[in-house]
Amino acid sequence: FRLPLRMGCLHKLIKKGEKQLGGFDERIVSLYARGMSTRDIQAHFEEAYGVEVSPTFISQVTNAVLDEVKAWQQRPLAPVYPIVYLDCLVVRSRDSGSIQNKSVYLALGVNTDGEKELLGLWIAQTEGAKFWLSVMNELKNRGVEDIFIACVDGLKGFPDAIEAVYPKTQVQLCIVHQIRNSLRFVSWKERKAVAAHLKTIYGAATLQQAEQALEQFAQTWDNQHPGISKSWRDNWTRLSVFFDYPPEIRKVIYTTNAIESLNASLRQVTKTRRSFPNDDAVLKLLYLALHQIAKKWTMPLRDWKPAMTQFMIMYGDRVSL
Repeated sequence: FRLPLRMGCLHKLIKKGEKQLGGFDERIVSLYARGMSTRDIQAHFEEAYGVEVSPTFISQVTNAVLDEVKAWQQRPLAPVYPIVYLDCLVVRSRDSGSIQNKSVYLALGVNTDGEKELLGLWIAQTEGAKFWLSVMNELKNRGVEDIFIACVDGLKGFPDAIEAVYPKTQVQLCIVHQIRNSLRFVSWKERKAVAAHLKTIYGAATLQQAEQALEQFAQTWDNQHPGISKSWRDNWTRLSVFFDYPPEIRKVIYTTNAIESLNASLRQVTKTRRSFPNDDAVLKLLYLALHQIAKKWTMPLRDWKPAMTQFMIMYGDRVSL
């Protein structure tokens, strides 16, 4: 990023005899994007360069990106994303004079070239299906006409919110989330055996074999843990979507690991902040951090070409390349 600087602040940043800023604005943005606070950046410049930089000036430099955040959030999107991962993370932000938990909603798309693209981020008071509905409507308004598969966690009402806007979209519930929920009340002594038995369900080669494995699991474990098989059966329609697809597609849709990995990277830059002064500060940091993370997205998803070929066969009437 190249950010504008207020000329009245430059004298504090340029050493005696220097005629140029020397790229310090980019360095400020880069350090901020890595999670350093304004005070940390101030100390870094003092120690590394012997330069006094006020926290106010650092905020002015980083605030210059807010207009870019708004433009990015409103940019047009591609008409088709074969896969979209949806998830949220929680931050603490000051609102109406008090520090409150806020949910940051994230939509990570995989385009027809197999490249990951963050479609947007949104902040709300809590995570809920109603707000996800507004997110889906916004994606629609920004040009997304079709999503083949949406990969989500088990939030109640979430699939309905997606299907209300994209009725042709298949919703795949995250198997990893389902496993975690299944093991929540299992003792440590039994956990390994239960997890191994669950793997025979989602690791089956066909839907029929998976259903047989689920029945066998119920026969084995229902006496001790009746809620596990019930939960899998209750959610089976959306847990089993990936069995409709070949291996090339299965391995990228049965879990939301792609967006959870993104969230983990974002948490690395937010963990040093006990709270944010406002929601704009949240958006500013996450946006800058995302651009750092996205630099690593240089290659399409593994085995994407055969996966896209399968999509073309299955959904030829819904996409043209």
